[in-house]
Amino acid sequence: MPPERESDSETSTDAETTTEDEQTTIRAGRNFEQTYRLPAAEAGDFLIAVGEQLREDNELTLSDDSWELPFGFGEPIEVEVDFDGVDDPELELEIEIPGRPDDTAPRVG
Repeated sequence: MPPERESDSETSTDAETTTEDEQTTIRAGRNFEQTYRLPAAEAGDFLIAVGEQLREDNELTLSDDSWELPFGFGEPIEVEVDFDGVDDPELELEIEIPGRPDDTAPRVG
């Protein structure tokens, strides 16, 4: 049985769409959110794969069966650790990856 997945997906109607057999590519200018509830081992594999892409390239690509999200990123990357130890303890890790600027410097002279 596949892991439980909560679908909170928001995409603009302008999003590039493809046939049923292909993935939708999520582009800049769109909002998109997808939530997954995974076993710890699968979440760990996901985090390792993200870390390897961050180390090896300046573009991160996330995908599922129905969508793909290519993302050129910049620096610095913000990592937040939030621990709530009251009642039902919870640890939240948040990573904010800024987009790569598309601007170029103006010409001089």
